[in-house]
Amino acid sequence: MSSFSINKVSPQGLLIAIGIVFGDIGTSPLYVLAAVTRGHQLTETLVLGTLSCIFWTLMIQTTIKYVLITLQADNKGEGGIFSLYALVHRFSGRWLIIPAIVGGAFLLADGLITPPISVSSAIEGLLIFDPKLETEPIVIGILIGLFVIQQFGTQLLGRLFGPVMLIWFSFIGVIGFLALLHHPSVLLALNPLYAFRLLTQYPGGFWLLGGVFLCTTGAEALYSDMGHCGRGNIRVSWVYVKLSLLLSYAGQTAYLMNHLGKQVGETSPFYSIVPAPLTVFSIILATLATIIASQALISGAFTLVGEAMRLNFWPRQRVAYPSDERGQLYVPFVNWGLMIGCILIVLHFKESKNMEAAYGLAVTLTMLMSTVLINAYLRMKKTNALLTTLVTALFLIVETTFLIANMVKVEEGGWISITLGLLLMGMMVFWYQGETITHEFIHYDSLPGNLPVLKTLSNDVSQPKFATHLVYLTSADDYHQIEAETLFSILNRAPKRADIYWFIHLCVQDEPYGMRYKVDTLAAEDVYFVTFYLGFRVEPRLNFLFRQVVLDMVADQEVTIDTPYRSLNVHRIAGDFRFVLFKRFLSYDNELSTYQQLIMRGYLLLKRIALSTKESYGLDTSNVVTEAVPLVLRPIKRLDLERLPSELSHPLTPPV
Repeated sequence: MSSFSINKVSPQGLLIAIGIVFGDIGTSPLYVLAAVTRGHQLTETLVLGTLSCIFWTLMIQTTIKYVLITLQADNKGEGGIFSLYALVHRFSGRWLIIPAIVGGAFLLADGLITPPISVSSAIEGLLIFDPKLETEPIVIGILIGLFVIQQFGTQLLGRLFGPVMLIWFSFIGVIGFLALLHHPSVLLALNPLYAFRLLTQYPGGFWLLGGVFLCTTGAEALYSDMGHCGRGNIRVSWVYVKLSLLLSYAGQTAYLMNHLGKQVGETSPFYSIVPAPLTVFSIILATLATIIASQALISGAFTLVGEAMRLNFWPRQRVAYPSDERGQLYVPFVNWGLMIGCILIVLHFKESKNMEAAYGLAVTLTMLMSTVLINAYLRMKKTNALLTTLVTALFLIVETTFLIANMVKVEEGGWISITLGLLLMGMMVFWYQGETITHEFIHYDSLPGNLPVLKTLSNDVSQPKFATHLVYLTSADDYHQIEAETLFSILNRAPKRADIYWFIHLCVQDEPYGMRYKVDTLAAEDVYFVTFYLGFRVEPRLNFLFRQVVLDMVADQEVTIDTPYRSLNVHRIAGDFRFVLFKRFLSYDNELSTYQQLIMRGYLLLKRIALSTKESYGLDTSNVVTEAVPLVLRPIKRLDLERLPSELSHPLTPPV
């Protein structure tokens, strides 16, 4: 996506942005004020202070940080924490991998709470009609249906997103405005002094920020979905969305001001301001909106994991593309894992008010990590140093404050999202470090220096031919070197004679959708080195890509692929292509440190759930040979092995 299209604003783009980007943050009015005020006697300080905190949270976190600043950090039109890391890590050092992994892990963890709390808060509107209604089966049924349809693509559902969410935001804005007319003085809460009074004068007011933070939990989606909607469309549509949200919060606040001295009942203030004839309609509309919010989060999780796999942060998983829509993908492992997790969350917490304790805690860590990366981006762009420091300090202070306030949620249920985030972070660390350690100990040899022996083997008719075209994947960055184990496979492990040897290297680019390649001819009609440069969101279908490269080379008369067998060559039949892959296992002949042993055991355990190389690179199983190779990272030093003297004074001679 070009920078022009990113900034372009169109009616269709605005509708798409409203439908995709703002689902999570747009359904927050269902539960935010209830989460803050539940269990407290309503006072003016509490009610107006809460609205003031909500307003300034949306202003600082959502509008200034994400809409105005973070959206500027586009990576070839794409956004999200991993896209941001890919954009800045070359300029700021490898240490940025820490905030990238921490932020990505906790963003996924918080995703387990979003669908249950959103759908539950909508369905619980039915309690107005039947206070004893068991809502869990309904919520679980909706969630199961939502996850099941992912494998078929969501393009049909996606067409409904924009219109439904436009109706939703219009509805909550109008209803909020009508309720606001009964007590318009609540708009005084836009003065930050009311927020200050809540935090300093109301008993336990500081800890209420954990509930206030729920109003901005969907802000990360603004950045993650930039590639789908464009920066311009998100910024313009946010004006309408923010107005609708503030009217809804203000209307609910007006309702609470009319009930000072009382406590909020089981019915959410959101449904309390809905006129009775519209209650059923509001429940249906809220349910659709929460389904859309959940769908956007699920799609975001697929995209996040897809990027993590390309950046070597996540074990390779099967990825499907159920529609032709750019960027839409489906990861079965993540889909079913999220579904099981969401069901368990519903069964454990049962009601949305119980889920509030677990919600939002993990995403504060994600926002803190994104602030660190944004600081690196601003420095990379050589933004004024003082301005960069002030902006970073503002966000860090606000987010650290929210994090501390959210810590009270740990014991009440926040431990679930924190534990899950730590597990996901551990997975990413084990996988990345395992891949790093493995590649650090790969031994390379000179490929140009071995060309004579490869050409000699290729022309040695006394050796049975293994394949017409023999293809190896290599981690070598260029044609100057090749893995020693690859040469050993060709020359020593049952020598493999072929007419042409191909070596393929895949280089994952920091940009999302680039697709380029380069061919180095080391020996015409004998040895070629092909390098693919693919964006981190491009599926590496090497079988298809390599075939296209070969056909281009044939068309340019750079190589001949016809079979050398006369009986077949007459009919212009192409020779066979055979890929040789390596399956590495940890050799017993290793002397590793405790840290390396821990990392490698975790890494090899994760490989059991990862796709094999042939599956992850889209290779046809019919033309792939896999060889087991021992992984010797640190050879054992020579042992102090003592030889004992033999009891024989002379060698035994066999009888005649």
